[in-house]
Parts: sequence; C-alpha cells; structure tokens
Amino acid sequence: MKTLYKNVLGGREGLVGIAVLAALIFVLFPLLLDSFRLNLVGKYLTYAFVALGLVLCWGYGGILSLGQGVFFGLGGYCMAMFLKLEASSVEATKIQSTPGIPDFMDWNQVTALPWFWAPFKSFVFTLFAVPIVPALLALVLGVAMFKRRVGDTYFAIVTQAVALILSVLIIGQQGYTGGVNGITDLRTLLGWDIRGDSARVVLYFVNGALLFACLLFGRFLLSSKLGKLLMAMRDKEERVRFSGYDVSSFKVFVFCVAAVFSAIGGAMFTLQVGFMSPSFVGIVPSIEMVIFAAVGGRLSLLGAVYGTLLVNFGKSYFSESFPQLWLFLMGGLFIAVVMAFPNGLAGLYAQYVKPRLVKPRLGPGAQAAAAGKGSPAAGPALDPVVTPAAPANPAKSAPGNTEAA
Repeated sequence: MKTLYKNVLGGREGLVGIAVLAALIFVLFPLLLDSFRLNLVGKYLTYAFVALGLVLCWGYGGILSLGQGVFFGLGGYCMAMFLKLEASSVEATKIQSTPGIPDFMDWNQVTALPWFWAPFKSFVFTLFAVPIVPALLALVLGVAMFKRRVGDTYFAIVTQAVALILSVLIIGQQGYTGGVNGITDLRTLLGWDIRGDSARVVLYFVNGALLFACLLFGRFLLSSKLGKLLMAMRDKEERVRFSGYDVSSFKVFVFCVAAVFSAIGGAMFTLQVGFMSPSFVGIVPSIEMVIFAAVGGRLSLLGAVYGTLLVNFGKSYFSESFPQLWLFLMGGLFIAVVMAFPNGLAGLYAQYVKPRLVKPRLGPGAQAAAAGKGSPAAGPALDPVVTPAAPANPAKSAPGNTEAA
C-alpha cells in the first residue's frame, strides 16, 4: 500500500495535485457552470485523453505522433455506429426506402446494412471495439515502423499521412460513413436519452472518472521499470538496445496505450456531443492535440489536462469575444507559451510556484533542487511521481544498470 501511495499517487505532493484537479473537475465546475458550459468542459476533457497518451509516447518515449486524431476518431466512430443503429430501428425509419438502416445510407441508395456495421448492434461488442480497433491499427503501424527503426521526423510524417488518408476515406465513402457530415442525430444509449441536460451531467462525471483512471494508469506505467526504460530510450536509444532490450517492442506498446487513451476520449466525445465527423480525424485536429500536451508540459500527466483545458477555454473565449481575430490570438498564445515557458504549465509551476510552497519546510539546498536548479529538466513538477530529467550521466539510466532497474 505504501508503494502504491508513493509510486502511483506520488506521495503527499502528488496526492495534493490529484486532489486539486479532482476538486476542480468534480466539484468546482459542476457548481459554477450551467449545463451548457459544463457539457462544453466535458468535451474539452475528452481531448485530455489524447494529451495523456501524448505525454507517454512523446514526452517519455520520444515518439512524436501527429496523427492521434485517427485513434480519437476511430473510438468516436465505433461508439457513433452503435448509437446510430439504435436510433435507426425499423419503426423509427419506416418512411425510408429501406427501413432499418441509417438515414444517410438510404439517401445514398444503400439497400442493406454493410457487413462491418452489423456487429455494432451489440453494445458489448462496441465496448470492446472502442479500444481494440485503434489499438490494432497502432500495433500494425508501430510494428511496421519501429521494427524497421523508422522514427523521429519520418514517423511523425507517416502518422500525418495516415490521418489524411483516413479523413479522405471517411469523406469519400459517404454511403457507409456519413461523409463530411459524419454520423449525426444520435439519441439514446440502451434506451436512455443522452440529449437531455441531466444525461449530459451524468456523462460528464463518467467522462471525468475515466480520465482519472487513465491518468492513474499512466502514472503507474511511468513509476514502473517501463517508465525508466522509456526515458532511457528517449535519451540514449542505442545504449538501451545494446543492453539487450527490444526497443521496438516497448515503443509499440506505449504507442498502443496512447491510441487506446485517445479512443476512449473519442467515444466519450461522441456521447457528450452527440455526433462524430471526419473533422476530428485529420491533420489539423491531430496537431492541435499535440499543442494541448505541449502547453501543459509534455512531461507531466497532470499538466496535460490543465493544458487541454487552458487551450480550449482560450479558443472558446477568443472565438466568442473576438470572432474576427480569435485565430490570431490563439496563435499568439501558442507562440508566447512556447517562447516563455518551453516546459509548459508544469515548468511554470516548477519554477515559480513550487519553491514558494516548499520554502518554509526545506533548506536552501533542497529549495534549489525543488526549483529545478539541481536538475536540468525539473519541468513536470505538476507530476511529482516521475523524474523526467535527463541525468548528468546517461549511463546511470541505462536499463542494464541495477540502480535504474
């Protein structure tokens, strides 16, 4: 129990950080915001699943994926297919030429339900398909790339290409996917109307609970030997490989975990918002998701959640208050954050906030270490359970060393 408290929760400081975020999501937002705004925050939190995955695969694994929107969209489309089939009963679609199929299929002269749609009549199958379908795609892509030692910029370009291909495919196959409009008019989940305010509040809390489950699982991974291996691979990949570890397998694993996180967020997005479209699959949304992680701090899981909320709150505020200038204002926000705070919100916390909190209890040496002066990259202090800094002597972080293991 003590090990769980120290490694997963991060000890006292980590527990405080989790408690603050939990109070914000589960207490403060529901009390202060109306149902519309609360549902909007719920939508923002679905993006935070993607940011968490990016912290794992990009911040710690050194795998920059510019196509996470693919997995977000696949999870969302899996859930949307089930909801659309439930809303397309024979009675509800009796005015169509072919009752019992989604309306966009009938409009496009599709006369029978496609074979790959049929399994999504089962809710149990859908629950399994949401994480498994994106994970399988990530597995295929990861094995094809990492086993051939393709990485860095080339991998990022390939993931961008996959995002573009999938979005074009979805738009082109309008009769089977809904095309550019996506899958809309989603009404019920197992007979429960998801369009009402009360249902959206319930889904908001379910969304928040799943987000915290993913966050804690991510902290567990980073506190384990796998976390040390990921940091070692990011800093000295060849040394890890020469130590006898199969680097490609670890990369494939963490990439699949990030894909599953994204897919869960996509499924919850569909439930919260009530539709799914290819506009969330392509290159632009995928790059925006990377920005969420960068603003929060790509080495901090908690920072990724805060970064997602900050960027999306900024988008909503600027678009409502300055409809003609909001894109320029958002661009200025991104540039300012990258230039002034390269480690994101987590680095800002480590540099300015944490030293003030620990000053009454620590001596001058400990204060300097807490402020990041004793470590070259103490940025993710929002996530104290991990130590993401590259050590002064990389050999000590090599998996072959007993200290690192």
